[in-house]
Amino acid sequence: PGRAPRREENPSPSLGKDRADTVIIGGGCVGVSLAYHLSKAGMKNVVLLEKSELTAGSTWHAAGLTTYFHPGINLKKIHSYSIKLYENLEEETGQVVGFHQPGSIRIASTPTRVDEFKYQMTRAGWHPTEQYLITPEKVQELFPLLNMDMVLAGLYNPGDGHIDPYSLTMALAAGARKYGAQLSYPVQVTNLNSQSDGTWEVETPLGVIQAKRVVNTAGFWAREIGKMVGLQHPLIPVHHQYVVTSSIPEVKALKRELPVIRDLEGSYYLRQERDGLLFGPYERQEKMKLQDSWVTNGVPPGFGKELFESDLDRIMEHIEAAMEMVPVLKQADIINTIAGPITYSPDILPMVGPHQGVRNYWVAIGFGYGIIHAGGIGKYLSDWILEGEPPFDLIELDPNRYGKWTTTEYTAAKARESYGFNNIVGYPKEERFAGRPTKRVSGLYDLLKSKCSMGFHAGWEQPHWFYKPGDETGYKPSFRRTNWFDPVGREYKQVMEKVGVIDLSPFGKFKVKGTDSVKLLDHLFANVVPKVGSTNISHMLTPRGKVYAELTVSQLYPGEFMLVTGSGSELHDLRWIEEEVVRGGYKANIENMTDEMGVLGVAGPYARHVLQKLTTEDLSDGSFKFLQSRHLKLSDIAVTAIRISYTGELGWELYHRKEDAVALYSAIMEAGQKEQIDNFGTYALNALRLEKGFRAWGAEMNCDTNPLEAGLEYFIKLNKPADFIGKQALKQIKEKGLKRRLACLTLKTDNVDPEGNESVWHNGKVIGNTTSGCFSYGAQQSLAFAYVPTELSKVGQNLEVELLGKNYSATIIQEPLVLTEPTRTRLQRKGRSPKA
Repeated sequence: PGRAPRREENPSPSLGKDRADTVIIGGGCVGVSLAYHLSKAGMKNVVLLEKSELTAGSTWHAAGLTTYFHPGINLKKIHSYSIKLYENLEEETGQVVGFHQPGSIRIASTPTRVDEFKYQMTRAGWHPTEQYLITPEKVQELFPLLNMDMVLAGLYNPGDGHIDPYSLTMALAAGARKYGAQLSYPVQVTNLNSQSDGTWEVETPLGVIQAKRVVNTAGFWAREIGKMVGLQHPLIPVHHQYVVTSSIPEVKALKRELPVIRDLEGSYYLRQERDGLLFGPYERQEKMKLQDSWVTNGVPPGFGKELFESDLDRIMEHIEAAMEMVPVLKQADIINTIAGPITYSPDILPMVGPHQGVRNYWVAIGFGYGIIHAGGIGKYLSDWILEGEPPFDLIELDPNRYGKWTTTEYTAAKARESYGFNNIVGYPKEERFAGRPTKRVSGLYDLLKSKCSMGFHAGWEQPHWFYKPGDETGYKPSFRRTNWFDPVGREYKQVMEKVGVIDLSPFGKFKVKGTDSVKLLDHLFANVVPKVGSTNISHMLTPRGKVYAELTVSQLYPGEFMLVTGSGSELHDLRWIEEEVVRGGYKANIENMTDEMGVLGVAGPYARHVLQKLTTEDLSDGSFKFLQSRHLKLSDIAVTAIRISYTGELGWELYHRKEDAVALYSAIMEAGQKEQIDNFGTYALNALRLEKGFRAWGAEMNCDTNPLEAGLEYFIKLNKPADFIGKQALKQIKEKGLKRRLACLTLKTDNVDPEGNESVWHNGKVIGNTTSGCFSYGAQQSLAFAYVPTELSKVGQNLEVELLGKNYSATIIQEPLVLTEPTRTRLQRKGRSPKA
């Protein structure tokens, strides 16, 4: 930063090759890192095409911050790999990278921030990176120029710092060439043509390259590349400014480099740059600036290493906050203001991985923090490309989390919000309201929106909890129990004692049919294929035996299936299924019905009673058994009814045309008046499923876990004849024995409940982590799932769970806490009294 862009020695505008295994489009730090990692891992024909010069775009003017800190779990792995790589790159490539590691401190100047730091620390315990909660005295010792009146605590990461982005990219480029990659520039990609065999023709002014796959790493040109393959990537360039000061005597006098500080209330970062300071703010959403014209009209041709006009007025309040916090700034002169484009996705996280609907098209785009992500993402993508599955789970970066509902207006509203919220307090169960609702709303949205607190799920609005007179309404986030705590208990009771209705329309819903449909599903899923009129819970595993997805599978007619997955996994799962169809040459047709179909869940002891009033079909236990599915009419509305419920209580899921939603809902509510029918939301659903011991994909199981340690043996049929994906790996896992297991814990807490990802302690050491948790309204105490070492997984084992900086005693219990309705009914038939 603060440096003029250097010119590279000898660019080579030649194609050199007409065939490549992988063509990477874009020569910023992310694209170059991928070229380095793929070629280092042994891929022979790696070609990177850059339209002007390496680092043009956002890389060369980046502030270059590197930090171990991330509020997520697996993104920390990306950060930590990057830092370890950058530490050794100079030695490996002979190129200086200008890496400084003075550490960094996040500053808490409010009590809520201190809570947030404690919340983050409990997530650091089971992670290898160094992170400490430090006192104001320690903060002052590390950064003596601070005004200490405002400092309550610091979150300190010793290995953090900053790197020169230009030098970093050149070192990665030198490494990539050393391992055989070809970096060609200036070479512009003018078109991409997909071939019937899944390969690509990459057109350039110098000729055409045939490629097995293309990877879009084009930064703020990524939309242009996306358009060539018919995709609208939801990305938008943001104006980010940072300021460099002249030499400051107090800084010059220091014996060692100052750590980077992040003043979260002032919303800026500040670090030493030579003998001065460099300071970069994130303005509020109403002040910050988007480069919207690039989205509507495209990036101006020829834009490469230019900058925007700077605008100090826009960042004045942040400059004032910084002068208050670091008083020596008041005397300093600004010698340089950099205003450059950074690409933002709607939720600030990049999009990384293969794209649904286009074969062999991968992306690594939308990096708001490209420098710290470049190293780790290069390795992550390279492993995924070479091994056919991701090395660990990063569903939050899945490009398929967005869909046709992410319009340009939505992207712009969200980018503003995400930029402005850069340093906002990160509460559990966070909701952000810009750009909502999208056009993707269920048929019941207008009817329910004023009656409940809505959550956002993959573009959908879904009720979290419902209001009653006397409730404190609205979204009131907190690290402790808040305004929804009692209402959720009320809804829990409603489902356990009477009957409740829930809008489940956000589920991903696919129809599968064709001559090979049974064979396809037998190969994709570890469970057996259900018979006609039946439903089961099935898992798709990766070749290494990890849990790629969990779906319910129903065979509605011979050879015709309905597959249902969670809202966030819709296109993630669809892509995997579609790729398998092509790879295995199956004659099967997959249709995504998610937006056309609504779903209502009806659950509770009176569920059958209420629904029976609306149909002539016999709904009795003998006639419509648990895990059966059939078509019927409820009040003359056609539905596909499945007797299944994530509440674990008696219930049905009713699949219907979206336009029938209001009529169906109204008929059910009308029919249930006598039974005191009422609504419930996803928070109550979560409490009900945890008590029943039901696992959730994305928490208890994902691409980091195998189904045996997750306690899913019942659904995994290792003895079925079909060689399903992951079968061989799973047999080996079983032979070797498990190192850890998922256990169910009850906790003695006060006004705080587990959420997931907290550290689990035993004998003064962190031995595992929770995956999800909540208050159990049935047992009147906290409940959590956690992974613990096998030897500590027995019922009765005492452990501790850390919540907000305090360890609470926990005990492993026999699962489930509450028996499911089908199990209770079965025990009653055998004349045994079921235990609650």
